[in-house]
Amino acid sequence: MNKAKIKRKEDRALRDLISIGPAMVRDFKLLGVKSVAELARQNPQKLYEKLCRITGTRQDPCVLDTFRAGVAQARNPRLPAEQCQWWYWSRKRKAEG
Repeated sequence: MNKAKIKRKEDRALRDLISIGPAMVRDFKLLGVKSVAELARQNPQKLYEKLCRITGTRQDPCVLDTFRAGVAQARNPRLPAEQCQWWYWSRKRKAEG
């Protein structure tokens, strides 16, 4: 049986994170975040606010949810699969009101 290997934290690229597609990788680059290690040190809310300032537009709240998913994975390579999905964080945000 061939088990999928979990990449070590330092071996992962931003594009390896679940919920992080090409557009989000471009947003991270715009924000100056170039690696998973750098992402692990970020605050998702502050990233969201900075992106809104840089782009001059209020981003969809789902962008914040995706930032939360990315930061959580960057900090914990063994994060439960459900918490790697942006919609997990969307439900959590909506429940917090």
